[in-house]
Amino acid sequence: MRRLVSLFSATLFLGASISASATVFATVHGIVHDPQHRPIAGATVVLEAAESTFTLTTKTDSEGEFEVAQAPIGVYTLKISANGFATAEQPLTIASGTNPVVHIPMAVASATQTVIVNGSQSSASASDSVTPTTLITREDIDQTPGADRTIGMEMITDYVPGAYMTHDMLHMRGGHQTSWLIDGIAIPNTKIASNVGPQIDPKDIDSLETQRGSYDSGVGDRTYGVFNVLPRNGFERDRDGEVLVSAGNLGTGEAQLSLGDHSAATAWYASLAGSRSNYGLATPVAQIFHDATNSESGFVSLIRNQTPKDQLRLNAQFRNDYFQVPYDPNQDDWEQASQYYESYGLRDGQSERDSFVIANWVHTFSPRALFSVAPFYHLNQADYDSPASDYPAATTWHQNSNYVGGQADGHLDAGPNSFSAGGYTFYQAENDLFGVNDNTTSPSTVYADEPSSAGAALYEFYLSDHLRLGQYVTLLGGERFSIYRAWLNESATYPRIGATVEIPRLRWVVRGFYGHFFQPAPTLTVSGSVLNYASSLPSGENTFTPIPSERDEEHQFGIQIPWKGWFLDVDTVKNRVNNFLDHSNLGESNMYFPIAVNGALVRAWEMTMRSPQLAHLGQFHITYSNQIAQQRGAIIGGFTCTNANDPACALSGFNYIPLDHDQRETLNTGFTANLPLHTWFSTNMYYGSGFSNGLAGANQGQYNGPYLPVHTTFDASAGRALGERWKFAVSVVNVTNHRVLLDNSVTIGGFHFNDPRLISAELRYRFHF
Repeated sequence: MRRLVSLFSATLFLGASISASATVFATVHGIVHDPQHRPIAGATVVLEAAESTFTLTTKTDSEGEFEVAQAPIGVYTLKISANGFATAEQPLTIASGTNPVVHIPMAVASATQTVIVNGSQSSASASDSVTPTTLITREDIDQTPGADRTIGMEMITDYVPGAYMTHDMLHMRGGHQTSWLIDGIAIPNTKIASNVGPQIDPKDIDSLETQRGSYDSGVGDRTYGVFNVLPRNGFERDRDGEVLVSAGNLGTGEAQLSLGDHSAATAWYASLAGSRSNYGLATPVAQIFHDATNSESGFVSLIRNQTPKDQLRLNAQFRNDYFQVPYDPNQDDWEQASQYYESYGLRDGQSERDSFVIANWVHTFSPRALFSVAPFYHLNQADYDSPASDYPAATTWHQNSNYVGGQADGHLDAGPNSFSAGGYTFYQAENDLFGVNDNTTSPSTVYADEPSSAGAALYEFYLSDHLRLGQYVTLLGGERFSIYRAWLNESATYPRIGATVEIPRLRWVVRGFYGHFFQPAPTLTVSGSVLNYASSLPSGENTFTPIPSERDEEHQFGIQIPWKGWFLDVDTVKNRVNNFLDHSNLGESNMYFPIAVNGALVRAWEMTMRSPQLAHLGQFHITYSNQIAQQRGAIIGGFTCTNANDPACALSGFNYIPLDHDQRETLNTGFTANLPLHTWFSTNMYYGSGFSNGLAGANQGQYNGPYLPVHTTFDASAGRALGERWKFAVSVVNVTNHRVLLDNSVTIGGFHFNDPRLISAELRYRFHF
C-alpha cells in the first residue's frame, strides 16, 4: 500500500518508534467499505490531531485497507473521503505500543455531508493491549484545576483510579514505585520517597500516558504505575514563544518562558521556569508554619530527521527544588503528646536536584521493522538538613545518585505477530551521608557524619509477542530477564502473559493478565530503630545497609465498553508482594528512609468513564477505586529492630494489617464546559473514605476508629482566550478550604493535613520572534 504524508511535520515522527511496549507511537490499521460491505479503493484517509495542525495522510488500497504508521499518542479525528460517498469522521484516542484496527462504513452521499461514526474515543486500540491506560492531553493539563503547577500531581490524581497523594507522595495501586518515561525511554531511578512532585514539569508535557499494571515484558518493573511522556515540541510553533505568569494566595507565583520552531527537517522546544510559594509540603496541623518552597528548571526537546530512515531525538532537563519542612508550634497538642511526631523544635529543609539527558536514534528498515538505541544520563540528589540546634536531634541525610546507561529496542510486524525484543541497562554510582547531633544532652552529643558510597548495575533483556488471532482475539506473551548487582546480588526471570477478546458488534473488549515483576531496591539505606531517635541508638548502629528488591505477582481482569462515544473501563487486580518496598521516617525529623516489609497484598476494583462532547458543551469524567492495601510481617530490610518495644519489630506477625495509606474508597469526578466567547470552565470533586488510623489502638487524639474521617474537596478553574495571543485563567484548589487530617502513621510518614485553599490567576502571552 502506498503511503503519503500530508505535511512536513509528519516526517518528524515517521520512523520514530521504539519497541511496541514502550513507544509513544502506534500504527493505525483500517478497512473502509460501502453499505454493502464492499471495499472502497482510493479513499483518502487523514488522521488529524485534535489540538494542533499535525496530520498524517494515506489512501486505501484495492481491498479498502489502509495503514497509518508511527502516529504519536494523543487524541485524533480520523477523516475518510471518497468520490460518491459522504465524508466519514471517527474520534480516535491512540495509546502507545498498540496497533488499532478500525472499520469505517461510508454512506452514499446525496449531498455534501459528513457522517460521524459512532464509537469510543479509546476503544480503537483496546483490543490490542491488556494494560489499563489513561491518556492526559495538553488541554487536560491546562484546564484541570491546579494541574499545571510545578509540583502539582492533579494531572494524575484527577484522572487515574487508585491514585492519590498522602504524606507528600503519590500512591498508585497501593504502592509508591513508579516509572517516568520520555519518548518511551525509562528514566532510571531506584529511589523511594526521596523527591517531591512530578519528574517533569507539567507545563513541558504535550501528552501523558498513564499505565497502571499489566505491562508486557518490554516495560520495566516499577509495578504500580508508568508515566509515558510525549514532551512539547516545536511542531506546534513557527518561531513562536510564550510567556506564562501566575500569582496566588500564600505568596505563590510561577513564571515560564518557552520558545519553539521547526524547519524542513528539525523541530525544537526550550523552556525556562521558576516558582515559589509559602506552602509546599503537607503540614502536621491545619495551620502553616515554615513551609516555603521554590523551584527553577529548564527543559529542551529536539527532533531531527537526519535521513528519510534515520531520526535523532534529544531531551534534557535541569531542575532544582527546595522545601522547608513544616512543624507544629504547640508542644501541648495531642499529636506532640503521642511522641510520634514532636515537630515543634524542627526547622528542617530539603534541597532536591534532578537532571537528565536522553538521546534516541531510530532507524526504520521498513514500515514494519524498526530499531532504536537510546543512551542516557540521570542525576538525582536529595539533601535533607537540620539546623544544629534542632531539638531533640539535628539530622543530616544526603543522597546523590548518578545513572549512566541505555535502552535498545527492536520491533517487527510479521503477519499476525508483532515481535519486540531489547535490553535496558544502567550503572548507578551512589554517594550518601548520614549524621546526627543529639541535643537532649548538655553539651550536645555529636555523632560523626557517616559517608558511604556504593555502585549498582542493572541488566535487563526481554522478548515479547502480540499475536492477533483473527479480528477479535489478541494473545500477549513475553519474558523479562533481570540481573541486579549491588550490595545484594539478585536476579529474576519472569513471565508476563495476557489476552484480549473483542465481542463482535458490541465492540466490548475483555482482557486478562498474569505476570511477575522484579523491582530493584534502593542501593543504600540507614539501619537503626524506626521510631526511636538516632541519638538513642548505641554508637556504631547508624550505619548504611542494603535492602532486598521487591517481587510482585499480579492477576488482572478487565472490560472496556464503548457506547455512542461514551467510554467505560472496569478492572479488578490482585498484587501479591514479597519484600514490599516502603519508606519510614526517623523519629520527629520527618526524614524518609527506604525499608522493606516482609510482604503485602493489594486488591482493587477500578472504574474509569469518560463521555463524548455532550451537546457540544463539554465532557464529563469519573474515576473510582475500591482498594484494600495490606502488609504482613515485620521490617526485614533497612531499619533493624533494636528496641523490643518498637512497633516496627512486630507490625503484624504474619497477619495482614492495613498499610498506612490504605483507603478503601477513592473517587474523582468532574466536568469541563466549553462556553461561548472562547471561554471554558472545569471542575473536579475528590472523595476519600479516610486512610488507616495509625493510632487506632493507642487511644490518643480525637480519632479512635480504625480509619480517619471521610474527606471531600471541590476544585474549579475557568479561562478565556483574549484574541490570538492572550489567555487568562483562574484556578481554585479546595474551594471550601475544608481541612482534615489525612494520615497519622505511627511508623511511616507522620501527621499530614490535606492542602488548604490554593487560588491562582494565570496569564499567557504568545509572541513571534
